[in-house]
This record gives sequence, structure tokens and C-alpha cells, in this order.
Amino acid sequence: MSFDTRAGARGARLPSGPFFRWLNQVAARRLRRKGGKMMGFNALVLTTVGRKSGLERTNPVGWFPGQDGSWLIVASAAGAARNPAWYYNIAAHPDKVQVELDGRKVPVIAEQLHGTERDEAWRQVTAAAPRFAGYQEKTDRELPVIRLMPRSG
Repeated sequence: MSFDTRAGARGARLPSGPFFRWLNQVAARRLRRKGGKMMGFNALVLTTVGRKSGLERTNPVGWFPGQDGSWLIVASAAGAARNPAWYYNIAAHPDKVQVELDGRKVPVIAEQLHGTERDEAWRQVTAAAPRFAGYQEKTDRELPVIRLMPRSG
């Protein structure tokens, strides 16, 4: 369950700033209210605990169906050299993650995929959303693929 993807040396500009935070809040509210798609693919609201602040953080994130009722998400940051902040939050607290979709909150356990498992998931993601292959071309870091499994109990 290692979260070990380091920042790269090249990549697109990491989306950030007050406008981007506002846009994320609007998208999260819309997803909570109506559910559905964002930017052409299924989306959920990801809630993590800040690794430095300890505060809850929410981000709208595209997802892809995984095995056994899991969700696959990609820490792409649109091909930025650095991983998105939520990736580091998950790495610090993989057991304090939840997703919101279809009007329900689901506590999950997060696991970064590696090796063959990651390769198979990556093929699935890029087949469903080719833009992720473009994000990978922009950066020299391997974009992390994370499986979110519903927590039992």
C-alpha cells in the first residue's frame, strides 16, 4: 500500500490558486446535488484529511470502475510535474478517505497500484478517457493510479 510517486522534473502547470479552489468547490457542490459526470467522465467527491493541517479536504475527481465494486482514480493533476495535494493527503492517511457519489458517503481504503495491476488499470483508464495518456506525455513522473475500496463495517 505504498504511496511512493515522487514529483517529476517536467510537466504542465499545476492547477492552483483561488479561482481553481472556487471552481473545485462549485464542482463538488454540483456533484453532491446532481451526481453524474464532469469533463466527460464519471466523477465523485473525494474527501481526505490534510497531511499538514489535519483538516478535511474535498476535491471532485474522475473515477473509473475497478474490480469488486472499487473505484479507480488517477493523480494526474492534468500532467503537472507534481502530484496533486490530495495524493499526499491520501498517502498520509489512507484509512481516513471517503467518497461521495449517488447521494451517499462511503468510507474507503486507498491503495496505490503498482506493477501489472497498475498497467492493467492504466490501460482501462486510457481506453475510457484518452486525455489521461496526454497527461502522462506532459510529465516525467508516472501518474499514480489509486484503487478505492469500500471499507467494511
